[in-house]
Amino acid sequence: MSFVKKDVREGIATLTISRGKVNALIGDVIRQLRQDFAALEADPSTRAIVLTGEGKFFSFGFDIPEFFPYSREDFLAYLIHFTDLYTSMFLHPKPLVAALNGHAIAGGCMLALACDRRVMVSGKARISLNEIGFGSSVFAGSTEMLRFYLGGRCATEVLYSGALYSAEEAKALGLIDEVATGETLLETARKEARDMGRKSGAAFDTIGRWVNAESARPGTLTSDIAASEASTAAKLRASTASPRLP
Repeated sequence: MSFVKKDVREGIATLTISRGKVNALIGDVIRQLRQDFAALEADPSTRAIVLTGEGKFFSFGFDIPEFFPYSREDFLAYLIHFTDLYTSMFLHPKPLVAALNGHAIAGGCMLALACDRRVMVSGKARISLNEIGFGSSVFAGSTEMLRFYLGGRCATEVLYSGALYSAEEAKALGLIDEVATGETLLETARKEARDMGRKSGAAFDTIGRWVNAESARPGTLTSDIAASEASTAAKLRASTASPRLP
């Protein structure tokens, strides 16, 4: 079953996460996203990529009940695949723009942070790294990406508070770049992608790797962090709590 829809028009690819009401993340979603990002990287006709979700959610993060039958080893393997995904996105040689059509929570927020630009719909949608609210730690990668975009002090506030931010609040923090209406979201994101995609691909790749090099140093965004997060895995598997959203 396919959980990611792909549409390519005039050099701009749009990947849409499509899994149930909340686009929760499981192994098949991660695998399909990695395959699509790799294929688009190799396609010379694709200049930039937009990532969005179907319906009223971008992604609610991990599908916790799905992991209840997993052994510790299986869940750790999932975490490794997830860290590999957001690392490859953060270092992708082509511009990535997140079109946040709804709530982007926890793992969903991390996918958004791994993109170069973020456009978020106004209204009831919220973005958050709210792991502290249900007794879990966060990925080292989410901490580094927050520091990269917000600076250390704001990143600490976001992580310790577990607050759910509206589009306007998130833009004021620097968590997103643009606010759009539901009607204009995708076109705004595609315009961002087109504008970035017009730049030299080789130059974008080189500059991106230099700019992101410190945050992506070994042991931070790379998959070896998963080994140190086994306790997080256990807490996530044991938790059924969900944040209250507007």
